[in-house]
Amino acid sequence: MKLLLIGAGNMGGAMLKGLSSFDITVVEAYEPRQKELKDLYPNITIVDSCDDVSGFVVILAIKPQSFPNLTLNGTAEGLISIMAGVKIEDLKNVSAKSYIRSMPNIAALVNKSATAITGDVELKETAVEVLSSIGSVTWVDTEKDLDIATAIAGSAPAWIAMVAEALSDGAVKCGLKRDESYKFIQGLFEGMGEVLKEEHPAILKDKVTSPAGTTIAGLAKLEEGKVRDSFIKATEAAFNRANQTQ
Repeated sequence: MKLLLIGAGNMGGAMLKGLSSFDITVVEAYEPRQKELKDLYPNITIVDSCDDVSGFVVILAIKPQSFPNLTLNGTAEGLISIMAGVKIEDLKNVSAKSYIRSMPNIAALVNKSATAITGDVELKETAVEVLSSIGSVTWVDTEKDLDIATAIAGSAPAWIAMVAEALSDGAVKCGLKRDESYKFIQGLFEGMGEVLKEEHPAILKDKVTSPAGTTIAGLAKLEEGKVRDSFIKATEAAFNRANQTQ
């Protein structure tokens, strides 16, 4: 299998660490980024353009607004898109034997992406093999399901980062050193990710919430600030925006 990654910016570049185990060629037009990638991955072919995609499984990692201007020659063996909001019907402007939409996230940097995919079942096995190199892969049945997953897998890392920053600010306000706060927060998120594989969130919340204790005092303030409602609305807003991208 020969892969062709078109676009190696933030998301495409994050995926490249895992994808580098494949026979892959990277198309990156921005010259400073080309140089950076060649330094990072000296054994990978980096080019500024590709005249013919025939024989490649193409991974499109460009910005959605750039897609209408993309021109590719030949017929790809398959096309895997990570562009938010670009429907499979629109992807068919690029000639390929089959099509997959996917939504990885920035955790691909450490091969821990939670990636949703949907599309043609003919390409499913190949897409799962390719995208499993950057983390876990979950097949969803419809493009609507993928757009909802986009809000969680693609957008929520920024919200989680905001939570981490706010927790650090709170700890610093109480008197803890900033660098120490981040160490605790990093350990917190790493540990909770593993626990949530086995424990339902509501049950976990109840397990660590004692009567008249510190946790319920904090939860009451979060409810007062409508944090739960804000996350629900943020997910809905991201989903709606995904449907407006194209």
